Amino acid sequence: MSRKKIFTIGARELRVKANPITKFDKCLDVILRDMADTMYQAEGIGLAAPQVGIQRRLVVVDVGEGLLEFVNPEITASQGECGMAEGCLSVPGRQGFVMRPEKVTVKAQDKTGKFFTLEADGLLARCIQHEIDHLDGVLYVDKMEYEIYPEDEEDGQDSPDRHQVV
Repeated sequence: MSRKKIFTIGARELRVKANPITKFDKCLDVILRDMADTMYQAEGIGLAAPQVGIQRRLVVVDVGEGLLEFVNPEITASQGECGMAEGCLSVPGRQGFVMRPEKVTVKAQDKTGKFFTLEADGLLARCIQHEIDHLDGVLYVDKMEYEIYPEDEEDGQDSPDRHQVV
């Protein structure tokens, strides 16, 4: 496996809408493994292909329950609303408070092309939404209500449920 360079805010690669995957082959498997390796080495919980300069609709996520791979994911339903601090390896050293649906239903393909549907809530739902945003050239800073500064954390003004979403 190889760790890929993670592009950071200001890079054009992060603002381009990714193209769908149409070919399901060994190359796709290698890309997904490299993305997972990069995510784990960076101590993240999710990574989208555009973050490593690959303009394809691929996402890997692991919020502590095992690796999930999404090819051509799309959110087909959502409900509720929840606010939480988010961070991103593509926006190093910053965090912001973002409102997102609390629950989502995602339709995607696996690395063999087989379709599946997943219902997610909590941190998993948030992470999936964050990563799918990357596929559309959207960063959490585009959606945040306010930025969270280190002194806010020290003063207890931040939510105790903070997690860094890559």
